Amino acid sequence: MSCPSDNQQVIDQSSFWSPDGLNWDTHRIGWVVAGSCAAASVVISLVSVLKHAMHYNNRAEQRQILRILYMPPLYGVISFFSYRFFRSYTYYDLIETIYESITLSAFLLLLIEYVAATGSGHNVDNAIARKDKQSLPFPFCFWRYRPTKAYFMYTLKWSVLQYVIIRPVLSIVGIICQRKGVLCESGAWSLHTAKAYITVIDGISITIALYGLIIFYGLTKDELKGRRPLAKFLAIKLIVMFTFYQSLIFGALEGRVIKATTYWTETNISDGLNALAICIEMVFFSLFMMWAYSWNDYRVKGEARTSIWRPLWDSINYTDFAIEIYGSLKFFVDYFRGKPHAHGPRLTEIDNEGKTYTKMNFGEAFGVEGSGRAPSSESNSTRQRPRPSYDEDIRLAPYVYGSDASSRQVPQPQPRSQHEGYSMTPASSGSLDSTEGESYPPVYPYTKKASR
Repeated sequence: MSCPSDNQQVIDQSSFWSPDGLNWDTHRIGWVVAGSCAAASVVISLVSVLKHAMHYNNRAEQRQILRILYMPPLYGVISFFSYRFFRSYTYYDLIETIYESITLSAFLLLLIEYVAATGSGHNVDNAIARKDKQSLPFPFCFWRYRPTKAYFMYTLKWSVLQYVIIRPVLSIVGIICQRKGVLCESGAWSLHTAKAYITVIDGISITIALYGLIIFYGLTKDELKGRRPLAKFLAIKLIVMFTFYQSLIFGALEGRVIKATTYWTETNISDGLNALAICIEMVFFSLFMMWAYSWNDYRVKGEARTSIWRPLWDSINYTDFAIEIYGSLKFFVDYFRGKPHAHGPRLTEIDNEGKTYTKMNFGEAFGVEGSGRAPSSESNSTRQRPRPSYDEDIRLAPYVYGSDASSRQVPQPQPRSQHEGYSMTPASSGSLDSTEGESYPPVYPYTKKASR
């Protein structure tokens, strides 16, 4: 199947200056507007990036923020070039969408860092250890998942990180197909074109990525309070939505409202309007991101400014992405091979002898569920254990205060003859709680005797 041409083979308006001087036609006015807006988005984003770099006090979080802040200027600059060199629009568009996957992945890792900061040991697993069984968001509300399972965090990460693999691959395939003349970016929708398959795969992949982000946000929204997570998410999602839906709208107007000219085809005009709109929108998104990802959250009074080169290198060093992807793939391989650590509860602890054992989940720690580990090792007897659950109705004896406030003290258990009508029975044998080298005396609550 041969694809229709995207361009008119007449005269290419490739020069801003004409032999007769500056000709302010519609096309050149668009160049000025697109270029000015792209430059403005670069300047605004550069201020945010440099401010974060000079106050680089949280590497794990700010390296992801810097990657997100690159999105508006990159979209603005690439859209300007796609408008300026409109005959190569498809190539620029395929390159532009690659960074969308990087931004979504960086946003997930940023949310994980935020949630991990609320858990002991700066561990996201500990932060969600007491999360109860949840229902999936719409449209899979009838399915429930347990966040404390070993596979949960790996599955969640992979749901988003898969897009950072699939989207670049699709762009490379699209560039090759466009070069071979089989992509068919313009023209009627058909399953005989490469564009159809690339679009379907891309739609499924990004839907899974966004769904994973929604799951994690719904699970940890309490831990994310004060971090403006919704504003941060909208700053990214709105860019994706605007670029996608306005492209559909301009495409639908081809042949109806948009008509071909001497130099531009209907597709040229549609793509040009889309690129021009993106350049203008990125100015506002740069300002929005400056507020949503403010550097003031990381400023420390009286601090010395940090060098900007280390933060900038961290932001373009994607080894952390590779580590996360490798860790998730390795886990799933171990899971299907039946490795013990890939099944059951996810959390682990280290005892006094340096041995690793499975940590209790919320139900086990409070006696609601049975423990999954056998207390057979010697270290179990010396390890500090969570207090067991008990249902005894314990009532302490009423305090007896003297008239002198200075002589007030907690009464000690007295013989039965001094407390008529009361009997003294131990609440439990031994201590209620014990740790290594410590013991506590049993509690002797007084219980009222039944009247005869």
